[in-house]
Amino acid sequence: MDRLHLHRLHRTLIQGAVTVLTNAYLDGFLTGRLYRGPFKQLCVPGLNCYSCPGALGSCPIGAMQALASSPSYTVSVLVMGFLLVVGGLIGRLVCGFLCPFGLVQDLLHKIPFPKKFSTRRLRPLTWLKYAILVVFVLFLPNLPVNFMGMGEPAFCKYLCPQGILEGALPLAVVSETTREALGILFRWKFAILLSVVMLSVVIYRPFCKYLCPLGAVYGATNHLSVYRLRFETEACVRCGKCAAVCKMDCDPTRDPNDSECIRCGDCVQVCPTAALKKPSIGAGLRARVRPYRGIE
Repeated sequence: MDRLHLHRLHRTLIQGAVTVLTNAYLDGFLTGRLYRGPFKQLCVPGLNCYSCPGALGSCPIGAMQALASSPSYTVSVLVMGFLLVVGGLIGRLVCGFLCPFGLVQDLLHKIPFPKKFSTRRLRPLTWLKYAILVVFVLFLPNLPVNFMGMGEPAFCKYLCPQGILEGALPLAVVSETTREALGILFRWKFAILLSVVMLSVVIYRPFCKYLCPLGAVYGATNHLSVYRLRFETEACVRCGKCAAVCKMDCDPTRDPNDSECIRCGDCVQVCPTAALKKPSIGAGLRARVRPYRGIE
């Protein structure tokens, strides 16, 4: 097994371990009862549905919308602060290593198919997730739409496929009440999930690239995050291997900390001259703090 495939295997194992740890309430999968202990008051960094019967923590997008639609809050400052801190430290490393729905798409893309499609020409569509963040996560949940002055959790209710995959489907298996409550909204979101599943086989991470508001938040912090990819221009021979291997359509030689980079590290593994260095927090800090040299 070459370096690249070994690296990808290690990343998949880390993604799997994180997914299991954040959904380790096994009794919920058997009884359909959600975990409501103290850990549920905390947010996990990735997209992991609150309504998953095994979830130990809360999804930051769901938590943000729940607080925003509460009559006691107009903006969920604490959750947004959590996202900015995580993004400021590690950026879209969350997408590459810590997000359960990212793992789902990665595994689907491994399914053999006669032709996998490149999305390089679709790069402008990556801005769509920023529009979804603003409209469905920040704007609509803050609009008072009922007599209590509460808005709807629009993204979770109408768009998020993870809610169906992790929440509605497992609960429907063990709960007759849940099965009886499924209606047109479930069918709409199941159609979205099915579309993402089918697209993931032929396109790498379509949800992460075009729809995920978490990807938008972390993408906006990628250039500022402490955990950064290092590129040494002098050592680069312009072979193009790093850009060719990147499934997120980034070119590390132009922008080593592109907003679409999920810090997967594939480019580092294929670089023949070690011009690309593995991201590290120490390097990010050194890049921001210049040593005092005194008066020359």
